[in-house]
Amino acid sequence: MFQLKRKKPTLLGIDISSTSVKLVELSQSEKGYRVESLAVEPLPANAVVEKNIQDVEAVGETLRKAIKRSGTKCKLAAVAVAGSAVITKVITMPASLSDSEMETQIELEADQYIPYPLEEINLDFQVLGETAGNPDTVDVLLAASRSENVELRTAVTEIAGLVAKIVDVEAYTIENAASLLVPAKEEAVEEDTEDDEEKEKQSFIIAVLDVGATMTSLNVIENNELIYTREQAFGGKQLTEEIMRRYGLAYEEAGRLKKVGGLPDNYIPEVLEPFKETMAQQVSRFLQFFYTAGQHHSVDMIALAGGCASIPGIDELIESQLGITTIVANPFANMELSSKVNAQALSNDAPALMIACGLAMRSFD
Repeated sequence: MFQLKRKKPTLLGIDISSTSVKLVELSQSEKGYRVESLAVEPLPANAVVEKNIQDVEAVGETLRKAIKRSGTKCKLAAVAVAGSAVITKVITMPASLSDSEMETQIELEADQYIPYPLEEINLDFQVLGETAGNPDTVDVLLAASRSENVELRTAVTEIAGLVAKIVDVEAYTIENAASLLVPAKEEAVEEDTEDDEEKEKQSFIIAVLDVGATMTSLNVIENNELIYTREQAFGGKQLTEEIMRRYGLAYEEAGRLKKVGGLPDNYIPEVLEPFKETMAQQVSRFLQFFYTAGQHHSVDMIALAGGCASIPGIDELIESQLGITTIVANPFANMELSSKVNAQALSNDAPALMIACGLAMRSFD
């Protein structure tokens, strides 16, 4: 009989950060991806603290507003938990096991790898491939998070009238979206080598620095595979608080003027430039942690993501201080846009939409 290829339902990529809810909907054709809908909606103060949801109702209502603003009709969502809320471990298992046998075996042995009772966690696994040097075993990635981290995010989507079909890990969504930075990657390779054969052999390492309001994450990706991740408290909130202190403003007003302008003439030399220097130092420290953790001593490119990546000139400053090609991440650079999407708004928000974009890409796995 006929084998009809059914179109998979689209998933909304929903990123819940400390300051906003971000929504991205993509479609795919032979030409590539197209942005169908988009929204960024600010959260009430303290609704989310360091990526931990404190007020489920407030976050759910904010997501509802984002859905309305975006104009999407999609009802399925992909959300993510922060890397700090997830335990990951690579284990080896016999290659002869089926998925169901592997699942049973992992559940039996989970207490060896996860320091929480099985009934308190959500656990998943993915077979990465054959173990190097041993064709009889495969490497398996385990990921586990406390059930409350998952349940809070699914509760938010329910309040907004959505169904969460996928709960991912932020680091892996960035790995997904980083594949869209390939044109920039290829330019960097062109600068390094003219030899096509040498280029083919060469590994290419991108360090994605996601600098948000309160947290910064480093995700290092080698040849489209995540090899290192780290999170630390640092972000744009420090700049907002310095503006408050310096000019006697309320937090919301300081944040608004930081984005739209209108601060005194001494703001750039006395407040913004020192913050940019601090951010460059943080990037350098993050990379040093990576270098000391493994066998790599350099990266080929830095991609700046998160709200702070939009600070004018921050990419040039980091590139000049560290001597590494640095770009402002824009995973949408080569995508078509639907008539509902404001091109200027997308361009402004693109670096902060890496996670939402990576989640929306799960529609096409």
